[in-house]
Amino acid sequence: MSAAVAVADIDPAGDRPHAIHATAVLLGEAGIVIRGRSGAGKSSLALALLELARTQGLFARLIGDDRVLVTGVNGRLMVEAHPAIAGKIERRGLGIVDLPHEGRAVVRLIVDLLDAETCGIPPRLPEAAERTAAIEATQVRRVALRAGASAVELAAQILFELPTGQADA
Repeated sequence: MSAAVAVADIDPAGDRPHAIHATAVLLGEAGIVIRGRSGAGKSSLALALLELARTQGLFARLIGDDRVLVTGVNGRLMVEAHPAIAGKIERRGLGIVDLPHEGRAVVRLIVDLLDAETCGIPPRLPEAAERTAAIEATQVRRVALRAGASAVELAAQILFELPTGQADA
C-alpha cells in the first residue's frame, strides 16, 4: 500500500476525524498505525507487538483494529478507535475478541505492510522521503515492511524503529 493510496480519503485540512483501513496500538506513549491490504497481517502484527512490548515491561494497548480514525491536531497526528469496534480485534482462527484498549494516541510511527513485489529488498540507506508519511498535513516517521513475514520478527523490528524514549512511558 502506498502512502498516496492510504491518505486518499483523508481531509487535507485535518480538522475532523477520518476513518482509514488500518490497525493501531499504543506502546508506552507511542501510537503506531499499521497499514496494509486486507489479509496483510495487520491484526497479527498488532497482537505480536502488544505481547512483545509487555514482555519488555512496556505499557501496551490496542487502540483499534481494521478501521481507525485519524485527525491532525496542532501539528500532531492523532489516532483513535472507531467507536463501533473499539477494543475488538480479529484473532485469526478464533474470530473477533475483546482486548483492553486506549481510546486515543499521538502517532509516532506508521508501518506499511507491503507485498514482496512492492517492498522488494529494503535499501540499506532509505531516502528521507521513504522514511516519512504525510497524513493530515503532518509528517510522521514511516517504515515499510514485508507483508507475510513473521509477525514476531516484524514486531521486534518495529520496537527497534521507535524513536528513543517513545516507548518508555
